[in-house]
Amino acid sequence: MPRADAQRNVDALLSAAKEEFVANGVDVNVRAIAARAGVGTATLYRHFPLRSDLIAAVFRREIDGVVAAADELSTELPPFAALERWTERYIELVATKQGLAAALHSGDPAFAGLRGYFEEHAGPALQTLLDNAEHSGAIGNGTSPLDLLGAIANLCVPPPGSTDTSRAYRMVGLLLNGLRYDAGHTVD
Repeated sequence: MPRADAQRNVDALLSAAKEEFVANGVDVNVRAIAARAGVGTATLYRHFPLRSDLIAAVFRREIDGVVAAADELSTELPPFAALERWTERYIELVATKQGLAAALHSGDPAFAGLRGYFEEHAGPALQTLLDNAEHSGAIGNGTSPLDLLGAIANLCVPPPGSTDTSRAYRMVGLLLNGLRYDAGHTVD
């Protein structure tokens, strides 16, 4: 287990990297990340020797946050509201990480297991929310969590030249309305 000060540094670096990635994309200068975290670049490189290590760590942390949100929301809200709020959290992950998708598809070995990690963790979390919404009669039956995750991710791609994420929320809202529409119809 890492020392408390080392863990604080890692947490600060991951938070700072996330903020810098949102503001400036994943190609942001590591000095900016270290400065935002309040540590030196040597500390950054001690914990994350390669930029890809830092990107992968931020992405894993974001996945873990999305997964944890599913449990929290399912206990706090009615089933469809929990699904809606969770998809908003997922949109935040997908739509606000400039360049993350390109980095993840770059072929860098540091990213090799991230897709599997995401599917193994986010898929079941979303499946629980979908099951709850189905059982409550809020949505139709048979929505695949991985299909829904893919559809949302595709809807989060901004039009060329745009950085406006509000469109993603509107588009995903339309998708969720479609799931609600299916609740009143049987699927053969």
